[in-house]
Amino acid sequence: MIQYDEIKNKLVNMRPQLSELRAALDLDRGLDEAAELEKKTAAPDFWDDPENSQRVLQRIKHLQGKSQRYTRLAALYEDTLTLVEMAEEMGDESQLPEIERDFKAFCAELEDQTLSTLLTGEYDKNNAIMSFHAGAGGTEAQDWAQMLLRMYTHWADNRGFKYKILDIIDGEEAGIKSADLLIEGENVFGYLKSEAGVHRLVRVSPFDASGRRHTSFSAIEVMPEIDDDLEVEINPDDLKVDTYRSGGAGGQHVNKTESAIRITHIPTGIIVACQNERSQHQNREVAMRMLKSKLVEIKEREHLDKISDIKGVQKSIEWGSQIRSYVFMPYTLVKDHRTGFENGNIGAVMDGDLDGFINAYLRAAATGNWAK
Repeated sequence: MIQYDEIKNKLVNMRPQLSELRAALDLDRGLDEAAELEKKTAAPDFWDDPENSQRVLQRIKHLQGKSQRYTRLAALYEDTLTLVEMAEEMGDESQLPEIERDFKAFCAELEDQTLSTLLTGEYDKNNAIMSFHAGAGGTEAQDWAQMLLRMYTHWADNRGFKYKILDIIDGEEAGIKSADLLIEGENVFGYLKSEAGVHRLVRVSPFDASGRRHTSFSAIEVMPEIDDDLEVEINPDDLKVDTYRSGGAGGQHVNKTESAIRITHIPTGIIVACQNERSQHQNREVAMRMLKSKLVEIKEREHLDKISDIKGVQKSIEWGSQIRSYVFMPYTLVKDHRTGFENGNIGAVMDGDLDGFINAYLRAAATGNWAK
C-alpha cells in the first residue's frame, strides 16, 4: 500500500538521524558519570552536606533521564517500523491510524531531543526567571502583560515544569504592571532565552466601549537562575533594601507583616522584589538570587569583565522593537519577526503552544539563518 510504503521509507531514511542524536547526546559518557556519582551516594558522609547531596542526586537523575528518554525514542522507532512492515505485508489497513499517530509522535520527539543538543550555553541547563513589564497604554497594556504571564505558565504546565510567581504588581483596573516568574526544570533557560524582548498585541480592546482596535506592548526579560555556589561580588553598600507588605493572594502572612523585600542595585538601577515566601529572610534570599541572575545575564550578554562595568540599559517598550506580534484582529496570526515562524491558531499559542517558536529560534541561532 502506498501510505505504508511512504511511512516506511521515511522511517528508514531517518535512521541516521537517530544514530547521530545518540552520538550528540553522548549517552555512554553520561551513564559512566552517573555510575560514578552513584558510588559517592553510598559514602557514609554523603548526607553531611545536604545541598551538595541534592545537586549530586539531581545530576544523576538528569543523566539517567536523558538516557531513558532516548531509549524510549529508539524503541518507538523500532516498534513503528516493525508494525508498518507487518501491516504492509498483511495488507491490514486498520493499523494505519495507529501507525500515523506513532510516526507523528516519533518525529516530534526526535526533533525535540535533537534541538536539546543545541543547548550548549553555560547556563542553558538552568532554571529561568522571567520578568514581565507592561508598556505604555495603561489598562490595555497591563491586561496584555497578564495574558503573557498566563501563556508562559501554561507552557510550563504543558512541559511538566514547576513554576512560582515570585512578585507581582497588579494594574489599577485589570492586568498587571509587572511580575517575576520562576520556572524550574531541565534546560528551561536554554528554551526560554528566545522569549526575551518586546511582545506586541493587536486586538479589539475589551476595555474600549467603542470597539476600536488597539496595539499594546509588553516586555519580557529572561535570566538564568544562578546557583548559590556561583560567586558574584556585590557590594552591600550598593544595595538599597526596602520592606513592604505583600499584596494579593498568598496565605496568612499576606498584608499582615512587612515580609516582602525590594532590593535596588544603585549602580545599575536594577530593582528586584519578592513577596511569595513566608518570611522576610526567605524573600531576601530569593531577591538576592534574582539580582545575581540579572547581573550575571547582563555581564554575559555585554561581555563585560566585571559586574561593576554594567550599566542599566532598557529598550523602550514600543513600536519597532518587538520580537513577536500577536494579531487577534482583523485576522488571527502570531509571527516571530526574527525567524519568520508563524502560527495562525492564536488560541493554542495563548494556551502555551510555543514550542514551534522556540524550536525555530534554536535552529536559526545554530545556523545563523535569521529572517530578513
